[in-house]
Amino acid sequence: MAKKPDVTSKYSEKRSAIVHAASVLINETGVQATTLTKVARAIGLNATSVTYYFPRKDELIITVYAETIAMLKNLAQEALAEPTAAERIAAFVKLHVALRDRIRRGERGLMTALSEIRSLDQEHQDKLLQDYREVVNDVRLFFGEPANEQARALYSARAHILIEAMLWWPVWSLRYSVLDFPRVEKKMVEVLCHGIPAQHGEWNPSALPDGGWRSNGEQPVQQNDEFLRAATLMINDLGYRGASVNRIAEALNVTKGSFYHHHDAKDDLVMECFQRSYDRLSKVQMAGHKVEGSYWTRISSVLNELMELQFFDAMPLLRTTALQALDSEHKTDVVMRSNRLARRFAGFLIDGFADGSVRAIDPLVASQIIMSTLNGAYEARRWARRFDDPSSAIATYLSVLSEGMLAEVRA
Repeated sequence: MAKKPDVTSKYSEKRSAIVHAASVLINETGVQATTLTKVARAIGLNATSVTYYFPRKDELIITVYAETIAMLKNLAQEALAEPTAAERIAAFVKLHVALRDRIRRGERGLMTALSEIRSLDQEHQDKLLQDYREVVNDVRLFFGEPANEQARALYSARAHILIEAMLWWPVWSLRYSVLDFPRVEKKMVEVLCHGIPAQHGEWNPSALPDGGWRSNGEQPVQQNDEFLRAATLMINDLGYRGASVNRIAEALNVTKGSFYHHHDAKDDLVMECFQRSYDRLSKVQMAGHKVEGSYWTRISSVLNELMELQFFDAMPLLRTTALQALDSEHKTDVVMRSNRLARRFAGFLIDGFADGSVRAIDPLVASQIIMSTLNGAYEARRWARRFDDPSSAIATYLSVLSEGMLAEVRA
């Protein structure tokens, strides 16, 4: 007697294929440009077939996010089973590198950027964010149970930075062959565990004079600057999809017509936000070259100033949350500019090798960890404001770079 086909298994396989196709499209073009028709076309179905599994686009987007977070949680819990903090960090990095290796070699992979969760309706947003917080809690446990609030704050910062580094890894991993992945993995773990300076824990940044990158200065604010500030904050908070023209105009109490007087389209505004952010970051880097002292002192001064912007300035730097939604040409431009800024940090590190202030680490890998640490800092704004002293918040957060994630909690 012929065996009946497993209908349940076929349904599951087709549903999984749809979710994976949607994940790829979201990463390539963003949520807004991902449609059920495009998803169907990617796997050789018609749109009606996709609606059998997901009647509405938002249902599919929610499923993609939920499964990505579930995967992150599985990776975190697998790493958490290791006996020591060092082994847990190494395992977490190894699992993420291995995932990217399998995807590069052709395996369907599901790891979607989570930047637009806050554009969903409140009910689903709350559930997904709660699930994500559980991932952060698991990673925080890599470092043990905190003995006090100071340790809890430090472990939270470490968990956030470690996850951000792994979410940024897929972007810059494209510059490497999979044959180089084992070495890159080792170098990432080295920086994350032990930090950057030759003198462990050294943190004595010099104050930089404002070179036009702060928005809290005394210069009169132009209306276009207000558009850029509102758009940057909204994209950072809600992602590209959530930062609609209507919302930006309402936040400034102006008409949509006023918006379009300054910008032909929303994408033009997003690109200008990226340009402004990268211009500010570049100015701070160049100012760091003028600081007296070692190259680690110069790097510290640059990082300290950039963290001031991310934590406390009225206009922080734009997160990479808008990157997905850009067309391929603009996306390439943004990633290229980001890589140039990363290479400038690598140059600081190389000069630090020469003067003995920086450990013998891979400067290209370390520079990308610096970039992800800065990029993710906006999400830690609320965390930073719990500190009585702003400089203490910055020093605690950046202790991941100054002394690594295995350093003892200071009394």
